[in-house]
Amino acid sequence: MARFTGRKRRFFRRKYCRFCANKEIILDYKNIDVIARSIAESGKIEPRRITGTCAKHQRALVREIKKARQMALLPFKVD
Repeated sequence: MARFTGRKRRFFRRKYCRFCANKEIILDYKNIDVIARSIAESGKIEPRRITGTCAKHQRALVREIKKARQMALLPFKVD
């Protein structure tokens, strides 16, 4: 009885930067709807490997999230 020793192949959908794909999205600290998608429920900023955002836009996104927190538009921590 022969056993199949090969690995299962997993096909993942390639992640893409939504800011590069859609130039109409404005990355600004006042645009809470866009920024809130990149924040976890605990209040942490989601990393690039999870969201698929490119390095350039991830740096800009983090900068805008921090501005929004200072202006009290977003919470620092969620209880």
